[in-house]
Amino acid sequence: MNVQRPQNDIVEIFGYAPNDTSTVCRSLWTLGACPFVETPCSKSNHDKTIVYGTCSVTTRFGDCIICPNRLYANHFATLKEVSVDAFGDVPFYTYQEYIQHRSDPTACVVALGMHSGHEIKLKQSCSMDWVLAKIENVRLVEYTGIEVQSIDITNNYRDNWYAYKNISENAIIPRSEHGMNWANVHKRLIPQIIRKSLIYSRSSFVNSGLYFIVPDIVYKKFEDIIGSDIPLVREKAPDVITVHTYALGDKVSEGRIREIVPVRKIRFKMQDFSDRFVTGPNLPSAEELDAAIRNALGLIG
Repeated sequence: MNVQRPQNDIVEIFGYAPNDTSTVCRSLWTLGACPFVETPCSKSNHDKTIVYGTCSVTTRFGDCIICPNRLYANHFATLKEVSVDAFGDVPFYTYQEYIQHRSDPTACVVALGMHSGHEIKLKQSCSMDWVLAKIENVRLVEYTGIEVQSIDITNNYRDNWYAYKNISENAIIPRSEHGMNWANVHKRLIPQIIRKSLIYSRSSFVNSGLYFIVPDIVYKKFEDIIGSDIPLVREKAPDVITVHTYALGDKVSEGRIREIVPVRKIRFKMQDFSDRFVTGPNLPSAEELDAAIRNALGLIG
């Protein structure tokens, strides 16, 4: 539909452009359903009375995915990419599919996660997003882990969202008030990747380390902290982190969903990643801290 859209805007709602009024799109608004994992959407207001369905929003760096489920398009294609990299050309099953093949002695890979069986939960409130388990002769022979991250927003897009919900021809859509919670990268996301990578590296069943699936825009924020020149490695190993970054593809016509396209595939040692987080090239200096404290107190020298 022809509307005047703002610069700060929602990019996708229930997988489609927010001004898409096609039946295939608006039926998902009615259902409150995610087209990528084929379940009710988990993005709602605080009292769960409104399902927002917001997949991605604008940022000053480009359109950015804000819901991890958006990264599971095309029946978990991103997870299948990891499976091929880690285990080669072995049949890939969701947990539901595995149930039908559970007695088959030939090798297969089974995905365990929130939308396939359940997440693997450990003590101290540690749960693994995804585990890909290779099974052969009805025995576990190897596994690898995958963490999938997007980014949270700050503020809200409420007025912007309601304008799209009640859209009319030639409407002027109000500006969204959302910002991006980039602080979460160093407060939560990087420590989580380090911690989980360390757990995987200690298992005798893990040969390929931890994989990390993330929007490329978000990973660039990781690089602001650890630097973009971290030494890379070519071979998989238990103590290696492999990063697969993605972006939204080109805009499409009504009734269609944009592709997600691979941007980068890189590997590095967990220890290098951890060291750079603690002593990274962009760590503020002691002199900067000194000056900030003097300034806060109105002192000179």
